[in-house]
Amino acid sequence: MHLSIFDTKLRKKVVLKPEKENTIRMYTCGPTVYNFAHIGNLRTYVFEDILRRTILLFKMKIKHVMNLTDVDDKTIRRANEKGLSLAAFTKQYKEAFFQDLNTLNIQPAEKYTAATDYIDQMIILIQGLIDKEIAYKTPDGNVFFRIEKFPSYGKLSHFCLEDLKVGASERVTGDEYDKENITDFVLWKAYDPDKDGEVSWEAPWGKGRPGWHIECSAMAMHCLGDTIDLHVGGQDNIFPHHENEIAQSEAYTGKVFARHWMHSAHLVVDGKKMSKSLGNFYLLSDLLEKGYSGREIRYLLIATHYRIGLNFTLEGLDSAQKSLRRIDDFVDRLKMIDCDSSNNFEREINAFERKFTEFLADDLNVSGALGVLFDFIRATNATCDQNKLGKIGAEKIIAVFKKLDQVLGVLEKGELNIPSEIKLAFEKRNEARRLKNWDMADTFRKKIEDAGFIIEDAPAGSFLKLK
Repeated sequence: MHLSIFDTKLRKKVVLKPEKENTIRMYTCGPTVYNFAHIGNLRTYVFEDILRRTILLFKMKIKHVMNLTDVDDKTIRRANEKGLSLAAFTKQYKEAFFQDLNTLNIQPAEKYTAATDYIDQMIILIQGLIDKEIAYKTPDGNVFFRIEKFPSYGKLSHFCLEDLKVGASERVTGDEYDKENITDFVLWKAYDPDKDGEVSWEAPWGKGRPGWHIECSAMAMHCLGDTIDLHVGGQDNIFPHHENEIAQSEAYTGKVFARHWMHSAHLVVDGKKMSKSLGNFYLLSDLLEKGYSGREIRYLLIATHYRIGLNFTLEGLDSAQKSLRRIDDFVDRLKMIDCDSSNNFEREINAFERKFTEFLADDLNVSGALGVLFDFIRATNATCDQNKLGKIGAEKIIAVFKKLDQVLGVLEKGELNIPSEIKLAFEKRNEARRLKNWDMADTFRKKIEDAGFIIEDAPAGSFLKLK
């Protein structure tokens, strides 16, 4: 079975295979560390984590590099407003980003690259483009990329350069620009003491700092080589950022920059664009304060296919809670099974794992895989109700769940923290039931429920779970 992905540039599904050494060299656009990541950003990072985990499931190795943009217009402006050095200002947001990754059970990349650590590589890249007369310096000290020198510009976003040449002779010094206005974009911004404060580096063409787009090209090629296997990001990065990365990288090397491209769709909140003025702007910390867990948030973010826009609602998070509780209850029930059975349900378990994996292989169709999971839970619960599932079969199911959770990252809840006095009450309640002392059993049940737990009685045995 092969892993197929939807390639943004080719506009079709292709089999993902490493170019060499059975290792996928993957670059993902990380955060611009001028603020905390919001749930729209986090959806992309969770999608990239599912992709990473699926690559590993399919017996490929991975070398994953993610950048941290710690110098651009936004970081410099915000640092100056706060009266902090650029390093001191961005440090707090870098730390918060890694904390968010941990909360959402996102596996770490092999390497995180801060833009300010790769200025020398950016200067070399820009100088190479100047030498080829693909980039040029203006009298005010800025360096621009000549888009007309790269005829295939637009091949990722599928914009036609001839149709979008309004303003093509103009220059844009900002890090982002309007998608309807193709222009020569900035590679190096001349130092402006009023805007840049103490942020600047010396380059052969003058003092200044790099533009946003050149940062990713330099870091990706330095860490992964001239041609990488896979470049990933959010849909909003396709143009201009990723389009510009392709232009400057391929113009410099003469080689294909990325063999494949993948992008996740936008997230909206309650059907509207996320906005602080609308009161629907959520950071991860906002949702944690409302009582939701990182596991529940992760589940909601992965449950919709990454190429489909996600409508994020608190009701959706409530549904995620219920879905995870169904999974938890099922696993708890399996752990209570200690009877023998002549049928270990190996055929059914293997069929479930195969169907689940087939959905993952089809462009990370997690929603389809979850459908298979809940169908399997429903059927297996019916089998348990008939006392037909034995301990060996239950243990095999738990083992398969652990294997598949290497991709999902949400199936394992961890051990339930049950106070010793509640465990004792549970044991006494079960003993009272065995002796048919129903009043005593009810007394212990009430004590357990008052402590925030409930007892689930099943044919295979009883177990505790949270209310």
